[in-house]
Amino acid sequence: MSSSSLAIRLLAAAIAVVLLAAPAATITCGDVMKDLMPCINYLTSGSGAPPSNCCAGVSSLASAATSTADKQAACACLKNAAKNINVKPELAKSLPGNCGISLSISVSPKY
Repeated sequence: MSSSSLAIRLLAAAIAVVLLAAPAATITCGDVMKDLMPCINYLTSGSGAPPSNCCAGVSSLASAATSTADKQAACACLKNAAKNINVKPELAKSLPGNCGISLSISVSPKY
């Protein structure tokens, strides 16, 4: 598994557990990519704190992914995007926490 794929999976897993589950998916890949586009430069070559517009996108995605289906759709979109982006896994893993989003699980490549 490539490091970018692992990093995207980590980020997807982190975002997927932020909210309670509801029955229907309403999120699209376009929504996911729009929200996380400001994070791409940070995740590929950044250091330190993520830019505020990146954290705003992470927060927006976490708020939008309200159902299990939404979370699964977001995860699938992120896995697909990982095929084309060379993300630093350590930055993806730490992104939610660095943006002030508290998760109830550890971020892991197993998710």
